[in-house]
Amino acid sequence: MARPNLVVTRTPFRVSFAGGGTDLPGFYEQEYGAVLSTTIDKYLYVTVKRHGELFDHPIRLNYSETEMVLRVEDLRNQIARESLRFLHVEPPIYISTVADIPESSGLGSSSSFAVGLLNALHAFRGERVSAGQLAEEASHIEVNVLKRPVGKQDHYAAAFGGLNFFCFKPGGSVTVEPQRMAEGVLERLFDHTMMLWTGIRRDAAGILQEQFRDTPQKRPELQAMREHAHRLQAMMSNGFDPLAFGRILDETWQLKRQMASTVTNDRIDGWYAHAKAAGAVGGKICGAGGGGFLLLLMPPERRPAVREALRELIEMPIRYEAQGSRVLLPFVE
Repeated sequence: MARPNLVVTRTPFRVSFAGGGTDLPGFYEQEYGAVLSTTIDKYLYVTVKRHGELFDHPIRLNYSETEMVLRVEDLRNQIARESLRFLHVEPPIYISTVADIPESSGLGSSSSFAVGLLNALHAFRGERVSAGQLAEEASHIEVNVLKRPVGKQDHYAAAFGGLNFFCFKPGGSVTVEPQRMAEGVLERLFDHTMMLWTGIRRDAAGILQEQFRDTPQKRPELQAMREHAHRLQAMMSNGFDPLAFGRILDETWQLKRQMASTVTNDRIDGWYAHAKAAGAVGGKICGAGGGGFLLLLMPPERRPAVREALRELIEMPIRYEAQGSRVLLPFVE
């Protein structure tokens, strides 16, 4: 693969249905973790190009902020800085990102950024890499280099795409099981799904740090949440019932609320109660909690009533995305 002058990647965001938290090493190193998640048709785009010689700063990085610096070490964006270091990419370089959703919204945005940026930088170097390599490199940077209290599920979801059952094993290995479903199952799942933006952007680090610290004490809850992932996986391929799916989400949300003191609050609990009173059978706050997106499952005929009950929130229509991080430019057959 020749070295291009311009690279654009597209990386999906994910919705984790059950098993979140069991992908932390404090849990899976003792037994194993399991997560069922899907990617959705909302994306983060990364552009990488060789920066022009006429500019005063050889490194320019555009995201929610703009950084123009002389050295890689001067970048404040930690993922960008460590990704450039990891792949030994030298300036001059221009990197820009744009996304379909706000950051800190519970759909794995930092992991999608890490995967999408690494994919772009590999392509910029003329390299093709596997989804597994991207997932491992991205998780290495966030977990081992930056010491963030996160697991691997988001990196694997962003890299592989689709509906997957992930198993996290002692020693850090991960198995990826793409889910094979009867025709129409995914359409039915998303027809029964509503995603609502709470307007609350939160830093997940504090929530995750508390959960990371308390993992040994929360083992029974995590084991139950892992079992929910298994139950949902079995349901997807054997007599899928979207309302039963939603009721299991309700069970896993009740457990997730106990994982850290700031997973939920009075506003979130109020919205969830109003949604159930209007006909939703279950749901959860996506990601670590504390804000971001509220995912709900309901009979399609109850959608107008649920929407009215939560009219202060913004609905974001979502559908299924089968592919993980892709290089869009340069186009390669």
